[in-house]
Amino acid sequence: MIDIAIIGAGPAGASAAIFTAKAGKKTLLIDSDKSMTKRAWIENHYGVQEVTGPELVETGKQQATKLGAELVQTEVTNITKSEEGFVLETDGQEFLAKHVILASGVSVALAEKIGVNTKEGTEPRIKTVLDVDSDGKTNVEGIWAAGTCAGVSVHTIITAGDGAKVAINLLSELNGERYVDHDVLK
Repeated sequence: MIDIAIIGAGPAGASAAIFTAKAGKKTLLIDSDKSMTKRAWIENHYGVQEVTGPELVETGKQQATKLGAELVQTEVTNITKSEEGFVLETDGQEFLAKHVILASGVSVALAEKIGVNTKEGTEPRIKTVLDVDSDGKTNVEGIWAAGTCAGVSVHTIITAGDGAKVAINLLSELNGERYVDHDVLK
């Protein structure tokens, strides 16, 4: 049983996976290889002089797996509620997870299919986003959303921060107290 399945390995999803895996939660990061960041040239990401989108995405996935996340290259086609959480269906595989974070970028089709409420997007060319509260929770108990699909700006620094925020909020709820992750220099 997976504690947290994250759908989407772009900046929001990988960032969420970095925090959940580092917190010791069994984390599955599912990558469909469709991140719009993979077409980007980035010079406005704090701490990075310049980077290609593919390099940024790859670095995020490497950080998440280094900290213990399992990375699977596939596309989730359906999610159904089970007694213990959710069944994530892919082409030929099923995964059982207690919690799900949707970080699917501009795509909200899967979320709509499983009953997650949507609303009009505010970003240029982003017509529909998921309706989430300030913590990142959707109307479906146990399903959270982060990044562009959750209505935040498409900029990588913002979606990465939102993924981290949603992960921290989920971890805080699971732990029953505010989760904080600060490392100190060695």
